[in-house]
Formats: sequence, structure tokens, C-alpha cells
Amino acid sequence: MKGIILAGGSATRLFPLSKSISKQIMPVYDKPMIYYPLSALMLAGIQEVLVISTPRDLPMFQQLLGTGDHLGMKFDYIIQEKPNGLAQAFVLGDKFIGNDSVCLILGDNIFYGQGFSGMLREAQANKTGACVFGYYVKDPRAYGVVDFDTSGKVLSIEEKPAHPKSNYAVPGLYFYDNSVVERAKRLKPSARGEYEITDLNRTYLDEEKLNVKLFGRGFAWLDTGNCDSLLEAGNFVATIQKRQGFYVSCIEEIAWRNGWINNAQLQELGKELDKTEYGHYLLSLN
Repeated sequence: MKGIILAGGSATRLFPLSKSISKQIMPVYDKPMIYYPLSALMLAGIQEVLVISTPRDLPMFQQLLGTGDHLGMKFDYIIQEKPNGLAQAFVLGDKFIGNDSVCLILGDNIFYGQGFSGMLREAQANKTGACVFGYYVKDPRAYGVVDFDTSGKVLSIEEKPAHPKSNYAVPGLYFYDNSVVERAKRLKPSARGEYEITDLNRTYLDEEKLNVKLFGRGFAWLDTGNCDSLLEAGNFVATIQKRQGFYVSCIEEIAWRNGWINNAQLQELGKELDKTEYGHYLLSLN
């Protein structure tokens, strides 16, 4: 399976600074925002990742992440000229995806909770159909909303409904089989001129190939789409790390624990950052 991070192309500008710096380069507490979605792909066992972003932002991601060799991974990069919708990622990434299945994650989504790795590995192992996730929210009207029966079979999926059929919002994390590329190519723009991910998901729903996995009450999903949520995310990560001593979304640690880099490589990465607490953490791991 391959992974795609859609970063910056459809992001809302937070404040004037974002005219000169991508939101996903900005830190959430002690690391760039893009580390959080990247870590989710890594926890799913995905080593080949495509970053899609704007002409302005993509060079910053390339400078930050490089080729991925230092993590035992491979990164590719593609420009999205205009924010034409999430589903366009599969058209742009056609050659990158090839004959593989694929996971798409949005560049400003943060996930954290016990059992997350297991859920990701389970979704990654399924090579047929599509899988979305459901997260209970008080007011789901600002999100895509999924309704399902007691067995987990999806009954409907709607984008920002005025009268939601459930309280389960769909976070920006999606798993698809290889047919997603041709499905995305057949989509027509919505009324707002975008190729909608919800329309793509409906093509799977119509064939009864759309599954849903639910995040429990103790799970955290943070969508850092505005200043308040960005601040909340930073405070959340700081609290977890200071109380537990474990780092959230430390991509070097995940690569090491996955066996993609060895002890010596991890130590070298830590030495490059030895004037920071982040580097000290890496050096303490073995």
C-alpha cells in the first residue's frame, strides 16, 4: 500500500503569516504539523508516500522531508495547481499509486489514541473496497457524516448535511483499493467546482464496498483548521509528552520501531538535533 498526504492545497489560511509559510510547516508544539499525518501512514506500515501541495509550499516540504532515505522510506512530490478537491489527489497520483492500494490523509489532521496502530494495520490489510473512519462529535453539520447499521455497514454518507443522520463525522483519513484512481477520474465537479471525496466514497457505497471503523470515546482527532484548534492541538501534544515522557508522532522513533532504520541510524538522527529536547529524546531510545 502507498500513502498520500494532501498538504496545503485546500487549507484555509489561518492568519497573514500563512501567505509566506505553509500551515503544515508550522509547528504543533515541537514538530512540524505534517509529521502528524505522516506518522499515521508510518504506523500503518506505509513506506512510500506522495506529498501533494501548492507550487509555493511544495519546495518547503521537499526541503523538510527530503527523499525519505533517512527514515527507510521513499517520498515523492506533486504540485496541485489549484484546490480542486480531495478526490483529485488520486488523479494527480495515478502513476505513483500504480497497481497498489492507497491511503489518503489530510495534512492538518492529528490522530492519537490507544489501538490506533492496530486499526490502521487492519484497514491497510484489506485490499478490496474502501474504509473510512467515524468520530463522534456534538455537532456534525460542518463535516462529512456517515450513517451505519449495528454491523458497521454504511447506509449513507453526506457532506455537511443540515440534518445529519448520525453524530459520526468522517475524519480526513481514507483507505482505498486500486479502483479509486479510475473512480476519481470519472467524477464530475460539484456545485462548488471541486472533486468531492464524499462523491468518491458514494461510488463505493453504491456497490456496498464502503466500510466504517469507529474511533472510541478515548480517542483524539484534532482538525487544525483554525487558530483555536491549532492552539488546542499544541497544548494537547505538550500535555501528553510531558506527563508520559513518550513523544507523539515522532517519525524517527516510528521508523526505528518499524525496523526501517537501525540503532546507529537513529543515533545519528538524534545527534543532528542534539541541541534540542527532540534530539535528546531520540538519543535516549537505545
